[in-house]
Amino acid sequence: MPDSAVFDTRYFIEAYYNDSPLDRAWLREAFTGTRRRLISSVTLHEVYRLALQVEGREVARLRCSVMERDFTVVPLDDELAVMSAELRHGHGFSLADSAIAATAIGEKCPVVSDDPHFGEIEGLKVRWIR
Repeated sequence: MPDSAVFDTRYFIEAYYNDSPLDRAWLREAFTGTRRRLISSVTLHEVYRLALQVEGREVARLRCSVMERDFTVVPLDDELAVMSAELRHGHGFSLADSAIAATAIGEKCPVVSDDPHFGEIEGLKVRWIR
């Protein structure tokens, strides 16, 4: 069982909006198989925004409440912001992807995602969804 991991926004998109039983089993395994589950505060923002658009404010609040209960939210502080900007500059990532990658690097743990961008970052370990 991995000690810790940073879960990308795409993990939550799959968890909340994918009905495939095989995918759900993998997502559950990634969740239960990680002792210290982390998310970037940017992931909280992205999930809230998506749920707000698709399902409304009440569901958005509920989803984020569950995330805050089950994951440790790592704030994007000044050190992570600078690291994120460097990654964004060097790789052309979105702000969200660069912030999530910086969080994983800063926490010295892998990122859980199916986003191929993360594989481009030297030294960043990725636990692939699926």
